[in-house]
Amino acid sequence: MNKYPIYVISKGRWESRLTAKALQAIGADWRIVIEPQEHDAYCSVIDSAKILVLPFSNLGQGSIPARNWVWQHSIEEGNQRHWILDDNIRRFHRLHKNVKYHVKTTATFEAIEHFADRYVNIPMCGMNYELLQPAKNKAKPITWNTRVYSCILLSNKKPLWWRGRYNEDTDLSLRYLKQGDCTALFNAFLCKKIATMTMKGGNTETLYEQNEKFDGRLAMAQSLQQQHPDVVTVTRKWGRWQHHVDYRPFKKNVLRKLKTVQLPQGVDEFGMTLVNQQKPLK
Repeated sequence: MNKYPIYVISKGRWESRLTAKALQAIGADWRIVIEPQEHDAYCSVIDSAKILVLPFSNLGQGSIPARNWVWQHSIEEGNQRHWILDDNIRRFHRLHKNVKYHVKTTATFEAIEHFADRYVNIPMCGMNYELLQPAKNKAKPITWNTRVYSCILLSNKKPLWWRGRYNEDTDLSLRYLKQGDCTALFNAFLCKKIATMTMKGGNTETLYEQNEKFDGRLAMAQSLQQQHPDVVTVTRKWGRWQHHVDYRPFKKNVLRKLKTVQLPQGVDEFGMTLVNQQKPLK
């Protein structure tokens, strides 16, 4: 079982509830965080014991208020860390020898938790997107000191708190990196997330609006540039506006191990075994 609580922030997606289904399938301990006006809808498809209701609704600030409420809730429960997941994750994978395997265990969460707890300066880590690790490309188990998206394990010690309206994952990653901490993006353990703006609900309508007068993607890129002008530029790729972050200044951030921790010898599989040979995922 996962050591730290898993929170899924969700809005308008009680019918799809992809992440909830994925976590249920692997036997994880999780809760979903919703706004009060959607309580009955979510209770019709999810055990009410797994539902946390926010004390506010429709603030028009995206997921930031909910994310900060989750952080405070986890602190008040006495947890040292907490997971916060988007609600459009279909399943979880392990990348092993360039093959992505669909996992049916919480062991990938546990492995990340144990790893993070060995060090004093990993306040933010998590799983990379399955889509960003094609099986044909070799990848290191961890990419250090970069952004962490959507499936995030956060430290509850000295929280920086979520802020802004757009690109909150990247902003928080950069703020931790700028104070000398390290972030760890796991390629060995992946989440299959549905692309932004392709599902109804969530922030699709409130934040990513596209029309003749307003370009949501341009606003997102410009917002991050205003927060971090030293490392962020706005570019146009694939026919749309994008932000580009230069993470090179953070390569010098040094990982610091807890003095009481003795690193284990050999490989710990956390109980994972390959029980059914699968066709490699492309």
